[in-house]
Amino acid sequence: MGQETVLNLFDRFSDMVYRIALSYLRSPQEAEDVVQTVFLKLLEGGITIFPGKERAFLTKLTINHCKNLLSRAKRHEQTELDETMLQAQPEDRELFLAIMELPEKYRVVLSLHYLEGYTLREIAEFLHIGISAVSMRLHRAKNILKDQFGRD
Repeated sequence: MGQETVLNLFDRFSDMVYRIALSYLRSPQEAEDVVQTVFLKLLEGGITIFPGKERAFLTKLTINHCKNLLSRAKRHEQTELDETMLQAQPEDRELFLAIMELPEKYRVVLSLHYLEGYTLREIAEFLHIGISAVSMRLHRAKNILKDQFGRD
């Protein structure tokens, strides 16, 4: 894949890759490393991305890379999210922090659906689970947040 093509993909999708990595790893520094690694893989390897499928391909590549990182480190030490590193607006910061404290299976589904705009079917394919499992995880995550904040 040519450098121009990768740079174009980076401009369009680097924020999405960062948010997905952050939802998995909970570390801004590690999420930045994942962004670099994902796009370096595109530059180095003979990877072919079909036109129109770039977003889905990069999402799957990011998820797989994050899962590999987490499986390598059996005891993953989490760093606290520094207030200066959070890109959320001040009124959204409390909600963002609450989402980051959810268990991984809920946090990832929420991020992919509400922040990245993926459908339940697409999320099910990415995570290799059923659509009903995705729906249930979304429902449970929303209930946890609703109990925490006392509103919708």
